[in-house]
Amino acid sequence: MTNPDTLLPDSRVPSDRVRLANDRELRPDGAFVLYWMTASRRTHFNFGLERAAEWARALGRPLVVLEALRAGYLYASDRLHAFVLRGMADNARRLAEARVTHHAYVEPRPGAGKGLVAALAGRACVVVTDDDPTFFLPRMIAAAAKQVPVRFEQVDSNGLLPIHAPERVFTTAFSFRGYLQKNLLPHLRRRPLADPLAAGLPVPPKNLLAPDLLSRWPAASPDLLAASPAALAALPIDHTVPIVTRIPGGPEAARAALARFLQSNLIRYETERNDPDARATSGLSPYLHFGHISTHEIFAELERLEHWSEKKTKPAGGKREGFWGMSAPVESFLDELVTWREIGLNLCALRPDDAQSFDSLPDWALKTLADHESDPRPALYTLAELEGARTADPLWNAAQRELLRDGRIHNYLRMLWGKRVLEWSRSPREALSVLIHLNDKYALDGRDPNSYSGILWTFGRYDRPWAPERPVYGTVRYMSSANTLKKIDLERYLVEFGSPSDAARRDKRYTK
Repeated sequence: MTNPDTLLPDSRVPSDRVRLANDRELRPDGAFVLYWMTASRRTHFNFGLERAAEWARALGRPLVVLEALRAGYLYASDRLHAFVLRGMADNARRLAEARVTHHAYVEPRPGAGKGLVAALAGRACVVVTDDDPTFFLPRMIAAAAKQVPVRFEQVDSNGLLPIHAPERVFTTAFSFRGYLQKNLLPHLRRRPLADPLAAGLPVPPKNLLAPDLLSRWPAASPDLLAASPAALAALPIDHTVPIVTRIPGGPEAARAALARFLQSNLIRYETERNDPDARATSGLSPYLHFGHISTHEIFAELERLEHWSEKKTKPAGGKREGFWGMSAPVESFLDELVTWREIGLNLCALRPDDAQSFDSLPDWALKTLADHESDPRPALYTLAELEGARTADPLWNAAQRELLRDGRIHNYLRMLWGKRVLEWSRSPREALSVLIHLNDKYALDGRDPNSYSGILWTFGRYDRPWAPERPVYGTVRYMSSANTLKKIDLERYLVEFGSPSDAARRDKRYTK
């Protein structure tokens, strides 16, 4: 058996980010190295692409990047497809500049792409893909591993902390934050290259991909990669969920969003991020979800702005502030970007079946919600009424309309959005099902561990009991629209996302 360690003795990619998906051998005389880009859909700060490029240089073989898009994934729609396609177009341009073969394939019907990975792997020296614990990706990789006849590696580029580094699931942000503060810095020293293709790669010959392969699985047309209405209309996906034109997908848009945030909103983040009218949030969650930007790249920019070094860190005992030794707005943002995002990855990686599971809630939450499951509800709404933002609560309706139009809900209002559905459902389990459906169907950052953390937080995940005990909620943290309007001035938000009928009710008492 060929020992791959003798070929990659100086690999920069940390070993705790690389896992084998099968037990097959490396094939040094293959035609190319294959990188199957599934989750980290970017060409910068990408450990998976870096690992594949290392193999290509070591073996003296060209690199092929396969980036595919299925037609039959749950909630496939114009909105989600367009976001991914525009990222594929960005990657096609960048990889062409680097003289890397990029095969962008979009399924014309569910199942049409079956066999593509195996066909490419049949000519490959080694296959590298992304290690991501979310949505259908683990099942897809496991199925492919049975068909790949060569060494098949999964590489983790999810966050600052390798997803398999902790050996336990954390149940509170405080405990996870304490773990990060004790263990993160060594991992942070081993970050991905900003440009893993900068050192150059073996030049691919013409017609590297076989004609019969391209005939069966043709490359996506420029029109399709541009997500034109006609191209999308030809696909068997949900056309009732429209494209969000104001939030374009892709690494280029992600970097532009990061630059805007750093220039205009970061300084206001700590004090104004909970005010939707202030528009002080980063807007980066869709790009993080689809892998169009890396947490490492965002951290590198913050490091540059703050002139940061490890020497500035201080013991913080799991507290939100003080560990990084950065300014207050940056510390606040990093807690969201690292602690709250990566605690969801922690659960998903170690207990994948629990990510969306009601039964995974803390025992105290399960008990108190069960104790109050038969409590009278202030109102009961059907899924169609909720989906159409047709409740008696103007603020909730506005939040739902933001989701319908923009594929997002402001972070603070998303918590209220979840809490109210708990009140309006026959049972907590029904409420969870409704929230996951609405989120995964419409949110650009849905189908994600961070999303599920937020939704399950509605029911007590990562939280503690709160007094007083209330109907429906029990000791789960309570939120109401009336209290929210007392805390935050939402005049602009309600004008932008309200309706005439809601405006007539706006000053009246909210449903309690």
